[in-house]
Amino acid sequence: MNIEEFREYCLSKKYVTECFPFDEKTLVFKVAGKMFALSGLEHQPATVNLKCDPERAVELREEYSDIIEGFHMSKIHWNTITIEGGLSNKLIIELIDHSYNLVVKGMTKKMQKELGFLWC
Repeated sequence: MNIEEFREYCLSKKYVTECFPFDEKTLVFKVAGKMFALSGLEHQPATVNLKCDPERAVELREEYSDIIEGFHMSKIHWNTITIEGGLSNKLIIELIDHSYNLVVKGMTKKMQKELGFLWC
């Protein structure tokens, strides 16, 4: 997966915006104002940081050489993923979805309901 495919997939999700809050090289994706993905656009091959459940994060790092501790992020909750490496697009999409869902689940129930993530 290249960075443009990554970007397009992130933007296809509900309530996602992109911005450059840190500098002109670090692209950040937020769901309802909360960060779930970012990428340093100068990195070759392309890498992205995605939020991850702590136990799963360790398992992924042990299984895949293209997944390491989050660069410049909490090493417990974030992984850095080489998306132009040996990982399948299916796995990368699964990891994007996981990050997005973790952020949504971390929102208040009121906010989840207002955004349509809760139906009761």
